[in-house]
Amino acid sequence: MIRIITIAIVFFFCLACKNQAELETIKQPPNVILIFTDDQGYRDVGVFGADDIPTPNLDKLASEGIKLSSFYSAQAVCSASRAGILTGCYPNRIGIHNAFMPNSHIGLNPKEITLAEMLKEKGFATGIFGKWHLGDAKEFLPTRHGFDEFYGIPYSNDMWPLHPQQGPVFDFGPLPLYQNETVIDTITDQTFLTTEITARSIDFIKRNKDHPFFLYVPHPQPHVPLFVSEKHKGKSQRGLYGDVIMEIDWSVGEILKTLKEHNLEENTIVIFTSDNGPWLAYGNHAGSALPFREGKGTAWEGGQREPFIIKYPRELKADRLINEPLMAIDILPTIAEATDATLPNNIIDGKSAWSLLRGIEKKGPQEAYFFYYRINELHGVRYGKWKMYFPHNYRTMEGQIPGKDGQPGNYNYIDLEEVALYDLSKDLSETKNLAEDYPEVVLEINLLANEMRYRLGDSLMEIDGEETRLAGSIE
Repeated sequence: MIRIITIAIVFFFCLACKNQAELETIKQPPNVILIFTDDQGYRDVGVFGADDIPTPNLDKLASEGIKLSSFYSAQAVCSASRAGILTGCYPNRIGIHNAFMPNSHIGLNPKEITLAEMLKEKGFATGIFGKWHLGDAKEFLPTRHGFDEFYGIPYSNDMWPLHPQQGPVFDFGPLPLYQNETVIDTITDQTFLTTEITARSIDFIKRNKDHPFFLYVPHPQPHVPLFVSEKHKGKSQRGLYGDVIMEIDWSVGEILKTLKEHNLEENTIVIFTSDNGPWLAYGNHAGSALPFREGKGTAWEGGQREPFIIKYPRELKADRLINEPLMAIDILPTIAEATDATLPNNIIDGKSAWSLLRGIEKKGPQEAYFFYYRINELHGVRYGKWKMYFPHNYRTMEGQIPGKDGQPGNYNYIDLEEVALYDLSKDLSETKNLAEDYPEVVLEINLLANEMRYRLGDSLMEIDGEETRLAGSIE
């Protein structure tokens, strides 16, 4: 009898401990992993249309999570797009445009609140392994913007002496490799980088598995110059570019495997996307955005529509497709709601899409999205199924010979001379201008654009913004 009572006590004690552990896990906010590639085209993932690059891990991530078919980067260029996803702001609001060069005198203003700083306030461990590109002066490094750890490069991987235009156009110094705020090496061969970034990401997860963490993995690849380790070399049907994507897919798989091994899978939000579209001038070393028009450096769909996958088993139903437009500026407020973090006091442009992702709402959080480029030019607006462009100058490879094997081709520069309106529900390639057929839509979008111009400006129309902020300066 005593033995039976003892067994019962032990059983109920274990059950109570299990329930308490489950309650503690539920109370703990989800970990967040943001995997951010560089210059990857929309069609460079199997579930987004690639039939010549195997991406089994990303395809599995999509089947276990949500795929967004109309997700946009914040801008079609490196530094600006990174500023947008990390701060929830249109990049021109915070004075960031184009891509910072080495030894830049400006960077992400220390007064801006990043995703890392927001989550760090809530007790998250924070780490970045990969490419930063928001200022390489010490006061702009990731460790000054909320990250506990940084391993990687401070700007794009082509900003080194081996650039194909070194001499005639550029005069780059050595490419530094950072550990936190210290240069630990200069890189002459990048074949090891994706593997090392993956290893350090895995180590970060293991070291922080017992409390919330934010892991940011901004891969330097597939930005040119392309590099891949021996284990993936020659594996794809799309040459070196495809091999690089396969290695990134492998990296995603290793991170997901680590989460599963440490029982972190259920309570971790994993996001995969890219900073902007493919760099078409590089030909066979560039990705594909087909069927979308143009690529990196333009506001056309191919320049900013990106592959996007999000998985969070605890709250997001699996194997879903969402066609509603979202933009990178919405990531910070969405993560804030998912983790119960406090939003920055600074004005931000993003809005939470958490209810959309959970299936509570069917509409996206924003009425429209605005496509700025260069310093402060409003080129286009996405409004429901419509995309409208204002007259502007843009680059294209149309009529030109693309580059090959790491050498760039030359762009044509074209003036769009009239307002252009496209119905993206029927015309993904933006071929038929419907502006004359739908003047009422043109008027609606113009009203929205004018509201934004008075907030953020538009140098094409010589309108000064009222609420913009400046990038940081070391002067």
